[in-house]
Amino acid sequence: MAILPSLQQLRFLCALAEQRHFGRAAENCAVTQSTLSGGIKELEARLGITLFERSQRQVMLTPLGKEIATRAQRLLVDAEEMVGLARNAQEPLSGPLRFGVIPTVGPYVLPSLLSHLGTALPKLKLYVREAPTTVLLDKLASGELDILLVAIPYGLGDVEAMEMAEDPIVVAMPRNHPLRNHKVVTRDDLAREQLLLIEDGHCLRSQSLQACRIVDPVRNEVFQATSLRTLVQMVAAELGITLMPQMAVDSELASTRNVVIRPLSPDKPFRTLVLAWRPTTSRGAEFRMLGNLIRECLTGTKRAFAPDHDIEALTAR
Repeated sequence: MAILPSLQQLRFLCALAEQRHFGRAAENCAVTQSTLSGGIKELEARLGITLFERSQRQVMLTPLGKEIATRAQRLLVDAEEMVGLARNAQEPLSGPLRFGVIPTVGPYVLPSLLSHLGTALPKLKLYVREAPTTVLLDKLASGELDILLVAIPYGLGDVEAMEMAEDPIVVAMPRNHPLRNHKVVTRDDLAREQLLLIEDGHCLRSQSLQACRIVDPVRNEVFQATSLRTLVQMVAAELGITLMPQMAVDSELASTRNVVIRPLSPDKPFRTLVLAWRPTTSRGAEFRMLGNLIRECLTGTKRAFAPDHDIEALTAR
């Protein structure tokens, strides 16, 4: 019978494959650099191949090393799932959970959500990672994250998803803008305005354009920002108007009196927050339980999700 690699050796391999640096990989594995280096050498000897090309400047995977690192990552995910299955059979929603969230959702829901979950699930230990949707999906697929809170419409690929709440897309404009006198803003109104939008790579951009049926934003887009906060400040400086999720309104408008909000007409477009996880996970039932708690928190405590949100009250600060 072949002598199999240990899980620790596979963990060392995956860490070094990701970091391409012995010191950082050792730090990620909470071991000394010599321990990690020795583990990699033992693994190479056990397999009878060279996994990494080493030089003074860089550490690079060999072609076969890349394939083995990919398989090792899948084995580690399966091992963690096995342990999680046993643990959660005894006590669901306890222990560590690696939770990913997008930047246009995290700042507005995490404070209340983490407090809510901390009370409801005192034995659950959340490790939160904030990143764009594409990054989160890659980390979910590789097993680095367990579950995501993201928004659609957006291509999520091979995941199981559970809808959490709807979040309307609204228009933010300077207080002295001519459209301030409109109760609603139409798509034709938008077509005549200078748009400030979040940069490519953020799902909110595609969601806003799709919801508002803007096919060619370039012809009236004058600025791209990396955050909603920057967009709001640009609007406050009277450089244009922007589209933003209603959940962010209270937080982002708190520091300025020169921005007002109007809904879009006629169909009040929105994005939908969803909880997503790998369809192969053994924790599907557990994650649906978590989803019910998150939905309860989002719909019960965030007035930004209410479809009849009082826009005039918001803008009459």
